[in-house]
Amino acid sequence: MLGALGVVYGDLGTSPLYAFEETFNPLHVLAVTPANIYGILSLILWGLVLIPTLKYATFALRADNDGEGGIFPLMALVLSRIRLSSHWRRRVIIFGLVGAAMFYGDSTITPAISVLSAIEGLEVLSPQLGSWTVPLTVVILVGLFWFQHRGTTQVGQVFGPIMFLWFMTLGLLGTIHIFEQPTILNALNPWWGVQLFYSQPAQVFFLLGVVILALTGAEAMYADMGHFGIQPIRLAWYRLVFPALALNYLGQGAFILKHPTATHHLFFQLAPEWSVLPLVILSTLATVIASQAVISGAFSMTAAAIKLGYLPRLRIDVTDDYHRGQIYIPVINWLLLVTVLLLVMTFRKSSELAGAYGLAVNLTMVVTTLCLILVARHLWRWSIVQISLVWVSILVIEIAFLIGNALKIPYGGWYPLAFGGVVYMLLGTWRQGQVLLRQQLLQANARFSLKELLSQGVARVPGIAVFFSPLPDMIPLSFIQNLQHNHVLHQQTIFIHLATANLPHVPLSEQLTYRVTDVGIYEIILTSGFRDRPDLRLALETCQQALNLPLNGQPMSFFLGRRTIIPTHARGMTYWQKVVFAWLYRNAEDATSYFRLPSEQVVELGIQVEI
Repeated sequence: MLGALGVVYGDLGTSPLYAFEETFNPLHVLAVTPANIYGILSLILWGLVLIPTLKYATFALRADNDGEGGIFPLMALVLSRIRLSSHWRRRVIIFGLVGAAMFYGDSTITPAISVLSAIEGLEVLSPQLGSWTVPLTVVILVGLFWFQHRGTTQVGQVFGPIMFLWFMTLGLLGTIHIFEQPTILNALNPWWGVQLFYSQPAQVFFLLGVVILALTGAEAMYADMGHFGIQPIRLAWYRLVFPALALNYLGQGAFILKHPTATHHLFFQLAPEWSVLPLVILSTLATVIASQAVISGAFSMTAAAIKLGYLPRLRIDVTDDYHRGQIYIPVINWLLLVTVLLLVMTFRKSSELAGAYGLAVNLTMVVTTLCLILVARHLWRWSIVQISLVWVSILVIEIAFLIGNALKIPYGGWYPLAFGGVVYMLLGTWRQGQVLLRQQLLQANARFSLKELLSQGVARVPGIAVFFSPLPDMIPLSFIQNLQHNHVLHQQTIFIHLATANLPHVPLSEQLTYRVTDVGIYEIILTSGFRDRPDLRLALETCQQALNLPLNGQPMSFFLGRRTIIPTHARGMTYWQKVVFAWLYRNAEDATSYFRLPSEQVVELGIQVEI
């Protein structure tokens, strides 16, 4: 539970810093009246009941893919366990890519808005300190991203206790003001939320776009399931997080009932003046932890995308010897930092960033719900009536939130759409390009057969040669090139095909299949999960024992095919997509580094491929 507090609930836990206050932003022209206060609080509280509690804690955590959750594991679960037509499979893939793209958009906004909102608490002490908000935020964010290469294991040991203190503080601050203004408990009645729709019809969708800020981070309950398991996440939510959030939001409502003009920096005004500085420090720590969780999630998402074939190979460093989920991806880290700093220096205030926040999270929620409907129908065998009562109702609510967020597009909501659109284009282009490249390689490979190649009188030389094959039963082009140009065949030749299953982890006993295709020529298929890192050394050792290969003491060479992609105007993809794919392919990490091959044993053979 402590671990879940420190990672899963950082984003949800820091929402009280800005969510309720933003509803009374002058932009929304909402009067500070008891009825409006009760209505907004009712929407927030019942939103917490319906989305994090009902959707995620109760149902979504059941839809695990071998213990893993999140957009890519959920997409893989649907594609591997449910028989779908090719038309529906394409739709599921599109849903998954949209959800992943929006997650990246959220990964840039969360650190910016969270840390900004915490540092802005200094203005409660002295308005003159407001000029230090942006510089201090930049320093904290640069420090946070700079330390990512060291991993989160050691820091993570103190994350849980800090977040426990944070949630206890949230509950305590809220409770004090509830006792001072107990009439705020009227907001527990959902009728006040319904009445707000009738009393403020022109503003209600704008308000829904703000209320969603209180629900940001709920997706982490599902995405981080593999790190902590279902029970700790549920227990932490029911026993501490949900009560603390509800009490704090009610406390903020009680305070503003008593002080209708005190809508600026509302959260920090809950505390006595002597405790504002310690509260700013604690809230800053909480927002850093919330940002850390999102950054780690972006690393995990990227690693899964690479293994499933939606991104090119990138350098991945494992930062912990015992937890394989603890990884660091330098390119993603520095791209996120640059984007986050640009957001901070462009928007400069958390209230300005609130217009950009929420839309990306909301779209990810909708995508998750659509996939969960398929899981409920085909895997859980729910009836149409059950699906309508639960999932369609949740979908209608999330779409209402989505309409509200769409109204924020001119006020910053355009940013996650633009950022997510670029990410979606990259994911889709890489996937399409890989399919097109494989088709070209298959056409080139179809002109050769292993028997014909070996019948050309090649000389046998001592040693072991390892060739990588993009598809099973396909002769590697690097092998064909070596035969045609060098006219030699090693005494032991191994073809390795690396496959990725639609599962997060594949047991070691099930990862390898192998067979003898000719005298001294062996074919190995290494199938790993999308959270696993292929271990070539272990695969070769296992095959040595199983096939009685005399590998020890012999020189071994790894032959890699370095392909140069030449875009053409042929059919398959638009020309600009082919240019982008060629650029991504050129900048992908080479196989030597990615698979940690000894560089002195690597031989690269180049080939040009027109697509």
